[in-house]
Amino acid sequence: MKILILGAGQVGSTVAHNLANEANDITVVDTRPDILRALQDRLDLRTIVGFASHPDVLISAGARDADMIIAVTNSDETNMIACQVAYTLFHTPTKIARVRGIEYLEYRALFTPESLPIDVLISPEEVVTNYIQRLIEHPGALQVLDFADGRVSLVAVRAYHGGPLVGKELKHLATHMPGVQTRVAAIFRREKPIFPEGHTVVEVDDEVFFIAARRNIRAVTSELRRLDKPYRRLMIAGGGNIGKRLAQNLGPHFSVKLIERNPARAKELAETLDHVVVLMGDAADKELLIEENIEGTDVYVAVTDDDEANILSAMLAKRLGARTVMSLINRPSYVELVQSGVIDIAISPQQVTIGALLTHVRRGDVVAVHSLRRGAAEAIEAVAHGDRKTSKVVGRRVEEIKLPKGCTIGALVRGDEVIIAHRDTVVQSEDHVILFLTDKKRVNEVERLFQVSVTFL
Repeated sequence: MKILILGAGQVGSTVAHNLANEANDITVVDTRPDILRALQDRLDLRTIVGFASHPDVLISAGARDADMIIAVTNSDETNMIACQVAYTLFHTPTKIARVRGIEYLEYRALFTPESLPIDVLISPEEVVTNYIQRLIEHPGALQVLDFADGRVSLVAVRAYHGGPLVGKELKHLATHMPGVQTRVAAIFRREKPIFPEGHTVVEVDDEVFFIAARRNIRAVTSELRRLDKPYRRLMIAGGGNIGKRLAQNLGPHFSVKLIERNPARAKELAETLDHVVVLMGDAADKELLIEENIEGTDVYVAVTDDDEANILSAMLAKRLGARTVMSLINRPSYVELVQSGVIDIAISPQQVTIGALLTHVRRGDVVAVHSLRRGAAEAIEAVAHGDRKTSKVVGRRVEEIKLPKGCTIGALVRGDEVIIAHRDTVVQSEDHVILFLTDKKRVNEVERLFQVSVTFL
């Protein structure tokens, strides 16, 4: 595909890295030549210096015959205008824009073909907020990703000593939980993927990805680690867009405290947030945390706009007794540094957001994409179409499908029914197929599996 990426910030660079490695024709537009040079040194792509919404800049970037424009500059207005220009002047088929301002997002009628012709609206704060909420709803999980409108989930947990299945072969999972359908999609051991088979033994500290219906997540988690008690007391550091959204959504259901250092912002939050205790102060203030009973806090979530502040305050909260600490971290190098250390969960906004973008780039009828393991792996929800003659998956048992190395089919969703995939499970037309791919470089092979041949009518 010929894709224009407008904006070379953290999200734009992450998108460029993902798409350039998949043999797409990528052009990146930004006003900062030094950033573009650094990007071009690392990746096989074109760069154009200029304002992303200017028609002449877009023409220079190749907008006349582009398949897609992804507008992810730091300005909502620039992103929206760029999509309007692309629609009016170039009839670009797919236009994706990042819009962060709640003031815009509250009026969805703005984003229609008759108004602002944006095909896909991405709100990183909304995506990240939902991601954190799912982690809070499922104590002990490292990731919780939904497919088929939430009917089935992919969950990552770290295997702990004492878990009933730890030290045993995977084939024993069914006998441990009769009546509970689940499938282990992948295991990462010391950062390396292991293809799960019946005789595979789960070891302590393995990162285990399993697929299950939402109602069975807690039961499967209990097989791999001591089951954590549900969270009740939360503390949020940072009253920006993400912190405010989290407090709004979680306040009615949990005991929530929010720390904001800016006096004017703290006053505004205190006036608008119901069921939330708003504290004005520094989240890295040891005395404040102790005074606010940090040792009795179930989850401490640092979501300020400063990576260093998030990391240090989360580490301090953990040392003072917080049960689980999460930190929002923009720099990829920092995420790798702190993950699995003192901080329980490092959240990368780029990796959380990239899946929403990749969903619209994938060929075939792909409904959802989630980026995993800092972009090295992917979970994909694809819809099977056609029949046995025109499709490489429909009418075939799972063991007959020629999956690329490192790819597993974890589940099928057929209407409202969740079917955990086994070797003899037959894929039917219109099934939603949930796949786990440990080697993202093979994603093109998965896409081709779900493309219907030209004879299909």
